[in-house]
Amino acid sequence: MDFEPQTTRTAAPKVEFAQPPVPRKPLELLRDTEALLRRPAVGVIVPILSPKVARRVEAASSLAEDSLQDLAEIDLDKISDWELQPARIQVGLSFVGFGALMIVVLLLYLNTLHPELSTVQQIGKYWYQYVWFVCLGVTGMFVLGREAMRTAQHQQNSDKL
Repeated sequence: MDFEPQTTRTAAPKVEFAQPPVPRKPLELLRDTEALLRRPAVGVIVPILSPKVARRVEAASSLAEDSLQDLAEIDLDKISDWELQPARIQVGLSFVGFGALMIVVLLLYLNTLHPELSTVQQIGKYWYQYVWFVCLGVTGMFVLGREAMRTAQHQQNSDKL
């Protein structure tokens, strides 16, 4: 008896796979995704609104369409690192300012609404908020420090050239 399996191998035909489409830019994806969500929502909401409010919603929708179209035309690869520096500085200053402002608001809240608590008790009870606001300020300081070092490095590189 022959227990060996008999296999006959035939060459499988080569299958050509479809090439993936050209990858779209992130801002185009944002525009298209937002439009896919906004258009049906506006279409459902407008009939149940008053005519005045419905016109405003449609105007806001068309303004969003135009704004996102303009945004999608921006080529992110052409934006240099140097052009983004003012935005990074503003973000860092915003973090520091918001963290400091919220600590002041927290202290004002504690001193006006909970004057019976000592400072140690206040920190013990609201330590979580203190930590969040201090961390936010420290993050802003790191962003600003990074920008300061980046500016110094950029000046050194330009001096070498």
